[in-house]
Amino acid sequence: MRDTFHGELLELRDLLSDMCVQAATAMRDATDALLSADLVRAEAVLSADAELDRRRDEVEERARQMLVLQAPKASDLRLVLSSIYCADRVERMGDLAEHIASTTRRIHPAHVVPPELRDTFAELGTIAASMADGLVPHIACPREGTFAELDETDHRVDDLHAEVLHRITGVGWRHGVQAATSLALVVRFYERFADQAVSVAKRVEFVSTGVTPR
Repeated sequence: MRDTFHGELLELRDLLSDMCVQAATAMRDATDALLSADLVRAEAVLSADAELDRRRDEVEERARQMLVLQAPKASDLRLVLSSIYCADRVERMGDLAEHIASTTRRIHPAHVVPPELRDTFAELGTIAASMADGLVPHIACPREGTFAELDETDHRVDDLHAEVLHRITGVGWRHGVQAATSLALVVRFYERFADQAVSVAKRVEFVSTGVTPR
């Protein structure tokens, strides 16, 4: 019985890891679509989000069954309960990538990002996707300090977020209010994606150590 239970725990970890891979892919594809005004790629991101939703539901259902049938205790209980929390956060990361793709579709064939901000948004996409990638080994084999590393990376995302807001509200902005509004929303999606990744890393580290990292 215990061997079966621990096998189910490994499957939960695998499902969460797969979700993180999918969220990272969605963010990369959404960023590529955003920067190139690629409607086909944007539509692909929108279509793929349904699979991330399905996996979130699968994690929740498996976790509920384990709670009822296995009555886990201590660290195992933390893992089962936290899997529901983490799956919800990673699914939300996918939603945020989807929002970026939706903006690309809405503005198409025009470009959402003007030339002077392309490098900034390219960096945001690279950092955000790498944060999702960083969750994969952390979920498979939690390592103390991963939360602190991702939290530090998140500071860079916050700086880029502030930079974009400064540029689109400055006196030199020449693309109009509508463009500024769209960019303010899009850069917020990146900032929230990074925040969700940090939240997952924090919860996974807590499961491993029993202590909430700060």
